[in-house]
Amino acid sequence: MDDKLFIALLNPAIALTLAAAFFLLWLYRRQRFHLAMVAVAYGGSAVGFLLQYFVLPVGLPVSRLLSCLSFTIAVFALAGAIIARCGRQPPWGQIGLLGAGGIAAFSWFMFVEPDLTWRVFAINFAFGGISLVVAAELRSLPERGAVKNMMIALALLSAVNFLVRPVLAMALYGPYDSYDGFYTSFYWTTAVLSHAVFSLLIALSLFTDEALAMMHKLRSESLTDPLSGLLNRRGFETRASALLEMCAPSRLPVSLVVADLDRFKALNDRHGHAAGDRVIAEFAARLRTAAGTRAIAGRLGGEEFAVLLPMADPAAARLFAEAVRTVFSAEAIDGLPPEVRATASFGIASRSGAESLAELMDRADEALYHAKRGGRDGVRVSYQHTPGPAASGVFLHTLGTGTR
Repeated sequence: MDDKLFIALLNPAIALTLAAAFFLLWLYRRQRFHLAMVAVAYGGSAVGFLLQYFVLPVGLPVSRLLSCLSFTIAVFALAGAIIARCGRQPPWGQIGLLGAGGIAAFSWFMFVEPDLTWRVFAINFAFGGISLVVAAELRSLPERGAVKNMMIALALLSAVNFLVRPVLAMALYGPYDSYDGFYTSFYWTTAVLSHAVFSLLIALSLFTDEALAMMHKLRSESLTDPLSGLLNRRGFETRASALLEMCAPSRLPVSLVVADLDRFKALNDRHGHAAGDRVIAEFAARLRTAAGTRAIAGRLGGEEFAVLLPMADPAAARLFAEAVRTVFSAEAIDGLPPEVRATASFGIASRSGAESLAELMDRADEALYHAKRGGRDGVRVSYQHTPGPAASGVFLHTLGTGTR
């Protein structure tokens, strides 16, 4: 293969390969629209390079303008995709204004006052400005991980590449009067190489970001109960144990609330599994709302739930349980007859000494057992724990509506 043809096809080949890769990834994850924008960006880049080397029947000036327009679309889409991926609304106005300004200046120096050097400056300065906008948007993020920091660095390096490299090339080798020798010049050689390097680095960063996001999603799903949206037993035990360890050195108060839906099997059998699922979902929603962001809430299985409350003594935990019990028992649930109300029973244990999660759970379960035996739809609190196989807690029964 001729060396010139190889160089001409190198960047389009890289760009088209990356465009196809991101397009396939978007087909797999349709909800992440920024992946489609990245595919458009690399596709536009490939078209832009091809139109630099091959002239369309419309003539060279129009072919070069279309090439410039393709590059602009590529930079516009890539900038928007990177900012959108970070959870920000892209500043389309700023990016669009810079891109349109670059195209307008390029057209002026192509058709009105032909000057190749100024065409080079016009489009590079526009792209450099867009790169700075991306860097500024990413730097303003409240939380930045390694991948986002890498994207900031690449945006800044891209800005330097677009703003400094053309000026340096013109200073060292002089302006260009025509396209004769342009594609073997220092400027174009560095443009091709820098595009290849930045294309691969940006793609690698985005692929890494997607891989980390997928790993986080899989980990989250492995610890989450899909019906309730709460942690499953494994997730609850993992995070609750970590919270207990964190609170142990300073002896901060921690309380465990366990809950069980009353007569759930009978309700499920009588009104159907769909209604039973809605009861679970509604109860989980009440727990999640009351727990807030500091507590750890989980569905242990079936109709059993648990909430670990940091900085909560028995009185505070009882108020929490009573609030959830009262609200839940008073609301109508879709799928159940208007006169039917679902209820739940609660057991509470506050940590004593260096109790483990398992020990705390045993006491809370015992309190829950007493709540069930006492008539359901109520709260029992284990106020005291005496070590020893024959010991038991001392319980206070807070009466509920009394569904017996």
